[in-house]
Amino acid sequence: MVELNELNKKAMGGTELMMYGLKDRIPPDLYNQFQIICSRVRELDDNKIKIYWLHDLPLDPEASHLKEEISRNKFDHFVFASNWQYQQYRDHLDIPFDSKCSVIENAIEPIKYEKKSKDEVRLIYHTTPHRGLEILVPVFEYLCTKHNNIVLDVFSSFKIYGWPERDRIYEGLFDRCRSNAKINYHGVVSNEEVKEHLKKAHIFAYPSIWQETSCIAAIEAMSAGCMLVHPNYGALPDTTGGLTTSYQWDSNVNAHAGRFHSILDFAIEVVNRSEAQEYLQFIKTYADSRYNWNKISGQWIGLMQSLIEKKKGA
Repeated sequence: MVELNELNKKAMGGTELMMYGLKDRIPPDLYNQFQIICSRVRELDDNKIKIYWLHDLPLDPEASHLKEEISRNKFDHFVFASNWQYQQYRDHLDIPFDSKCSVIENAIEPIKYEKKSKDEVRLIYHTTPHRGLEILVPVFEYLCTKHNNIVLDVFSSFKIYGWPERDRIYEGLFDRCRSNAKINYHGVVSNEEVKEHLKKAHIFAYPSIWQETSCIAAIEAMSAGCMLVHPNYGALPDTTGGLTTSYQWDSNVNAHAGRFHSILDFAIEVVNRSEAQEYLQFIKTYADSRYNWNKISGQWIGLMQSLIEKKKGA
């Protein structure tokens, strides 16, 4: 069963894409034997096998209960989205390293590659504003004084989670995007529409200030043949396999912006070169293989079947 709560019932972010995507790919007679709880626990069904599928950080207040063994014992299994995230839970909440835990990565349907324009360089940012948009916009504005062929598409709003009130503090930043002829501010659109823009994009420009536990936006960008420019922060190195264009993260915003500017400037210069495009095709093949739903759903089915057998033998 898909476990909904007051926070995710109107949302369609990365966690929800995974939640509904998994439900669509698991045989109903198997899926219906489980209660799969994504990040936030509300009610537990003792008639089902309970999998706690963790997407958030261990310091999130919703996860703090896992510090207690009595709480951990309420679940039959824990699934983490990345090895980095699992290590964080072990370090901060003393989650044991045992057979009750699995790392099953997030998944996508590979994005069909389309040849990109050489007349311009399109940048894209397709995640919520608090993850680095306030660094990207001024850096992009400055780069426009050097590069007259760059365009930025911004898909960013808390409305994707059903939280429009959280956009208020970013309205000035959104207005700044709307008033710039080189920036297209799209707000929230469907994931399918974002993917269509990713096919045309050259660079996923992501000066992340948020510790990702995995990053579906990055996975989609790799699959679309985009060059990724991002810091080595959180699970981003884990997600990208160390193959993308990363730089040293810095907690100082000005230092971070300076490093991001230098690397993004370089990326704009080289992204349309033939050797860069050949390498991006390699990254696409890597992402399409590592994060393919066919592979990931098979891992879930294997886990579910093993938990059923374990329950029978208990």
